Amino acid sequence: MDCRENCGACCIAITISSPMPGLPEGKEAGVRCPHLTIDKKCKIFNLPERPKVCNDLKPSEEMCGESFEDALAYLRYLEQETMPVRLKK
Repeated sequence: MDCRENCGACCIAITISSPMPGLPEGKEAGVRCPHLTIDKKCKIFNLPERPKVCNDLKPSEEMCGESFEDALAYLRYLEQETMPVRLKK
């Protein structure tokens, strides 16, 4: 499956704990990645600086759903469910 055009939910919803250009400490969940372009494509997509978590995340029908909103909701759910207990709100 290919990514949905104009989505970018994964570039917003997930925590990226590894360093990347411009964000040596990574990024928090819910924060738009600075490498997500206006047309919601990754500026560092095929570059070695792209975080492993981004390279490993593959689109699927379950994750992406029918819309950006579906994808964002699913990824937020996964983010919450996989968060260490000490960080859960």
